[in-house]
Amino acid sequence: LGVHHALAERAPKYTKRPNVFRLQTAERRLLLFQAPTPEEMLSWISQINLVAALFSSPPFPAAVGSQRRFVRPILPTVPSRSPPEEQLRCHEEWLERVAQELLEHQRHLPEGRGRSRDLDEYRVKKEFLLEE
Repeated sequence: LGVHHALAERAPKYTKRPNVFRLQTAERRLLLFQAPTPEEMLSWISQINLVAALFSSPPFPAAVGSQRRFVRPILPTVPSRSPPEEQLRCHEEWLERVAQELLEHQRHLPEGRGRSRDLDEYRVKKEFLLEE
């Protein structure tokens, strides 16, 4: 299981079992794990997120095409060779860039009577930016 660009977090909506956390992978798979205790669950979450951050190289720009549609960036599977301090700086810059892009995206809502394709594109990009 590759953890590059993955995110581990509590699964508060999952109530069937205690101490369950979710792991969302770069391939957008969602996995649930159960830990024996709440403390161990938090430890697993923090360790997985640390390793995921260390292994996550900055994304490549999305492919360019003649159609002006939104395309998700390409996530490299090769572990980063940068030192942790450089990785942190890259992640912070990426977060800042995505937050700015989300604000811009929300300022330019499609027209109410716009084509359904435009509305779908808007929704897909918004979901991606919120997820990031």
